[in-house]
Amino acid sequence: MSDIERLLKQAAMQIGAGGSAGFVEVCIMHPLDLVKTRLQLQATKSTLRSSDPHYYNGIIDCMKKMYRYEGFTSFWKGILPPILAETPKRAVKFATFEQYKKIFMFGSSTPTPLTFSLAGLGAGVTEAILVNPFEVVKVTLQSNKALAAELPSTWTVTRQIVREQGLGFRGLNKGLTATIARNGIFNMVYFGFYHSVKGIVPEHQDPLLEFGRKVLIGFTSGVLGSCVNIPFDVAKSRIQGPQPTPGVIKYRSTTGAIILVYREEGFRALYKGLLPKVLRLGPGGAIMLVVYDYVYHFLESKFETRH
Repeated sequence: MSDIERLLKQAAMQIGAGGSAGFVEVCIMHPLDLVKTRLQLQATKSTLRSSDPHYYNGIIDCMKKMYRYEGFTSFWKGILPPILAETPKRAVKFATFEQYKKIFMFGSSTPTPLTFSLAGLGAGVTEAILVNPFEVVKVTLQSNKALAAELPSTWTVTRQIVREQGLGFRGLNKGLTATIARNGIFNMVYFGFYHSVKGIVPEHQDPLLEFGRKVLIGFTSGVLGSCVNIPFDVAKSRIQGPQPTPGVIKYRSTTGAIILVYREEGFRALYKGLLPKVLRLGPGGAIMLVVYDYVYHFLESKFETRH
């Protein structure tokens, strides 16, 4: 097999495994992503706190009120944009991660923790640029508190954003720097920790124990990444979501949004939505990495049997 054929085979396996991992993860974990977004969009000092039926006092309260006022299917509001984005997004992330690893070897014969971290950072920045327009549409749909049956379609919301705000940094690409910071930092910790620790913790011959090892390391990676990048996630939600006063842009830049939230709502507000984010990206991170590993090795075995 030539070098070009080998590279194409590896790229096909990385894209197939990454796309599968993203699709499975988003279908299972989307409700927690929606709850996280609702909590992040909600200002702490709300004059309607006592009377607003859509004011949420936590994860359980948010889920109860969404079910009561918006219906069961509301938990999957805005799922189409991530489904459309997650397959290519995860495919790009895992494929570019493998390519960035080659760049950041720094003369070493084997990847180091620094290699994994920098490759993860590069992969996160790359996927953020690709996925940001989908994130804008998703957050807009997730912030809509109408009944799920009355929710406008993904295409309708996309056209409305483009028509009213354009394609630039005030429209379909608003919050790009926040998305880059959020995804870059998360993946730097996520990949850096997972691959470094996986190389240290011995593999098990028992398939069930080996599965548990990967799940535990993947879960820890997702939790650590979530804890580190949450302030940028809050800023992203505030920039991309509906502004407190219609027609007035309050949250413009990543740094500005973080400072504004801190000044008006306190330090803890920068960690809004952390629990649902951890509950989503802890198991979600494990799901993605485990699905990626198993699908990649499955595809690898299929390719080998054909040659």
